[in-house]
Amino acid sequence: MTAARLARAEPGDVGRGEAPAVRRLTLKDFRNYARLELDLGPGPVVLVGENGAGKTNLLEAVSLLAPGRGLRRARLAELDRQDAGPWRLEARVDGRLGPCDLASAPAEDGERRLVECRGAPLRSQNELADMLSLVWLTPAMDRLFLEGASGRRRFLDRLVLAIDPRHAARASTYERLLRERSHLLRLGRHDAAWLRALERKIAEAGVAIAAARNELVRDLKVALAQVSDVFPRPRLAVLGEVEGWLPAVPALEAEERFAALLAATRVADAETGGAAVGPHRSDLAVADDRTGEPAARCSTGRQKALQVSIVLAQAALRRRRFGDLPVLLLDEVAAHLDERRRAELLESLDGLGAQCWLTGTDAAFFAPLKGRAQLFHVSNGTLAQQ
Repeated sequence: MTAARLARAEPGDVGRGEAPAVRRLTLKDFRNYARLELDLGPGPVVLVGENGAGKTNLLEAVSLLAPGRGLRRARLAELDRQDAGPWRLEARVDGRLGPCDLASAPAEDGERRLVECRGAPLRSQNELADMLSLVWLTPAMDRLFLEGASGRRRFLDRLVLAIDPRHAARASTYERLLRERSHLLRLGRHDAAWLRALERKIAEAGVAIAAARNELVRDLKVALAQVSDVFPRPRLAVLGEVEGWLPAVPALEAEERFAALLAATRVADAETGGAAVGPHRSDLAVADDRTGEPAARCSTGRQKALQVSIVLAQAALRRRRFGDLPVLLLDEVAAHLDERRRAELLESLDGLGAQCWLTGTDAAFFAPLKGRAQLFHVSNGTLAQQ
């Protein structure tokens, strides 16, 4: 059974017109776009153009409708059009809470990103996760399995966030508490009771993060077992001290262990300025389940295919759990796929019914979507519908 047919067979399916989507996108002084107004209907969105034309910039704008720094993790000032700015993004989205008008722009200090919904400011950009779920693959992730663990952690946490909107708030709380602890340790003057209480809060947040990661990987294994034979089937595991405890001990005991480890490593952490243990040190291990070969040893094409398998399985998981779908941003995703896998991917995406944004330099790659996709030619920050 192909992924496309599997997608159609899942319970809780939403109609193509009901899938969460960006219906209108307006940009002002964003990257190489002086002004852009884009209205979108149902179906995939295909952006074709030369390298540097602005295709990825559009996907980056859409990615800012999720919590965080977007798919490039850029500083806010980097988003300003050259010799212009500040940038502003507005979008009409059909999401979990119904139609909503969103807007985002940098604050006056240039350090914070402000977000509005229906003209009212959100208390935190983490609230975006309640409205729209987004997952992306970009060329920068081609070395995901070859470089350090931080990129794989971000990839894993983005997958968790697309299933669990509370994950962004957990991660923000955890990072803030770690910074507070590091500050106290650097000062060298602190109340022991205060530090114990802080480490207890860190342990609570950290165990919640680890549990959410474990749950996602466990559920993805079920979805991945049904992946099309055209794509490799990834074998996933979270490698981390806290994640490793949870299958064997209750969450409360894991919190106690983590808090005790934090207390035992205070001297060393004071010197390094960080924390030697915790889910911020964890990693995502990926291997080809059929061959057992670690992803890092696979060819570039097989690595990309492993990523695609994970994203398709995550989308199917989202639909089974919530009855809706994430918006998928797939930048140059066809570049490292052979013709057979490329065709299977497009069939799967078409059958899935999610709003998919796809980019490429060759329109011929997307010929199977003719008549069902909205095709735009991108050139120097302008769009022309084909």
